[in-house]
Amino acid sequence: MPISVIEAVKMGFWDFEPEAPDASDFEATRAMPGTDEKLQVIAERVREGLPLWHPADRRNYDALEKYD
Repeated sequence: MPISVIEAVKMGFWDFEPEAPDASDFEATRAMPGTDEKLQVIAERVREGLPLWHPADRRNYDALEKYD
């Protein structure tokens, strides 16, 4: 069984979808969308092979209340 999309394509599996990590496997961020801080978090998630977005990531200014 392939472990990545690239490996799957090499093996001829064109419809392979890797199992998504659970949201509890990585932390949400308080960083505002579009800020350098948020972009750094997203870049780190890419390097670690994690999804770009966490369901509890801050989405707007008012969302800060749920983190306090």
